[in-house]
Amino acid sequence: MRARLARHGLTDLADRLEAGLRLDFDDGVRLFRCPDLLAVGWLANRERERRHGDRTYFNHNLRLEATNVCVASCLFCAFARLRPGDPGAYTMSLEEAWDRLRRRAAEPLTEIHVVNGLHPDLPFAYYAELLRGFKRIRPDVHLKCFTAVEIAFFADLYGMTDEQVLGELRAAGLDSLPGGGAEIFAERVRRKICHDKCDADRYLAIHRTAHRLGLRSNVTMLYGHIETAEERVDHMLRVRALQDETGGFQAFIPLAFHPDHNPMRKLPPPSAADTLRVHAVARLMLDNVDHIKAFWIATGVEVAQTALWFGVDDLDGTVQEERIYHMAGARTPEALTVAELRRLIRAAGREPVERDSLYRVLEPAPAA
Repeated sequence: MRARLARHGLTDLADRLEAGLRLDFDDGVRLFRCPDLLAVGWLANRERERRHGDRTYFNHNLRLEATNVCVASCLFCAFARLRPGDPGAYTMSLEEAWDRLRRRAAEPLTEIHVVNGLHPDLPFAYYAELLRGFKRIRPDVHLKCFTAVEIAFFADLYGMTDEQVLGELRAAGLDSLPGGGAEIFAERVRRKICHDKCDADRYLAIHRTAHRLGLRSNVTMLYGHIETAEERVDHMLRVRALQDETGGFQAFIPLAFHPDHNPMRKLPPPSAADTLRVHAVARLMLDNVDHIKAFWIATGVEVAQTALWFGVDDLDGTVQEERIYHMAGARTPEALTVAELRRLIRAAGREPVERDSLYRVLEPAPAA
């Protein structure tokens, strides 16, 4: 492998990584442009195994989207509907949302993941009571709910500060924030694909505030559309800078662009090779983020398995009832059982480890 790294000018990167030194912007661009995907993957896998050995994490979670009514007009989205009553628009009543959890009373769920459209007519009490109801049904469940984009929307709509919104939702039962809505931080791209949602600075500021309040969070990156390699690296470095400051990010989650049923449908989806490279570069650039997650709903199950050798140590979870990617044309299953996740991880040559939302192990972990 040393000769292979030398052939593509990566020996200095390998040496710095071996010494525990941080990569910079130019290094990240080199990794994206290197023609040898396996060399990049080897470096990422080395970093992954230093941290986690063969361990691959997953959790038993429920994904819930309570409404797809959304005032934003993101070009990549097939999930949102502009107004109530539009074809395909829906908003669950609180009882309907709570019933999704009640129906799983016998399942050992540890997390509910809630992401919604930006509904202009629902009262703030809807969201607070949604959380309270989940906690009444299952007090020990972890509520990972509402992206930073939603938090910004709530604050603007209801005349509150971002911190007030987070504080009130935390009092109602919010335990952490999901990472959605980051898309690509580059202003050039955001103007074209998501001009009417909160900008990168506010997205990061909301996560900064959440971390200060004691809430952990994840962070995503939407890739495979009109962004450049430089913009991908810039995105990762902004995540890394905030993590240096707060330490509050748990996982970085690259999200593959799906072109079906949206205004960007003329673009091809990212290839499997591009997906593997994005995850690998993320592992190499984000030295201060513990976990790189392959969201199998977006990548496809087989690519997610392969990504476990390209820097990835987490496959998300059982998910259940995911709509956002499936409305965009994803052909992956809508759910996997715990047994299926364990089988897929073992088939990829790794050891499955069930975790909770804060990465506490719920079963004995194999030695690293």
